Amino acid sequence: MPMDIQVGDVLELKKQHPCGSKEWTVLRVGMDFKLRCNGCGHELMIPRSKAEKAVRKVKRNGGEQP
Repeated sequence: MPMDIQVGDVLELKKQHPCGSKEWTVLRVGMDFKLRCNGCGHELMIPRSKAEKAVRKVKRNGGEQP
């Protein structure tokens, strides 16, 4: 069952980006996610299945979701 991730959510991933940040903002959802690093601004496209395995927390304006 796919996770409920929406554009504008902030994802905390298990591994750090080389810049030191673990938080990424979701720019696009679909079969792939487009994410922007909150530390350095690097953008990448990642398959949904790989992204969902790497997520530790989803932070939303209304609160947090495990």
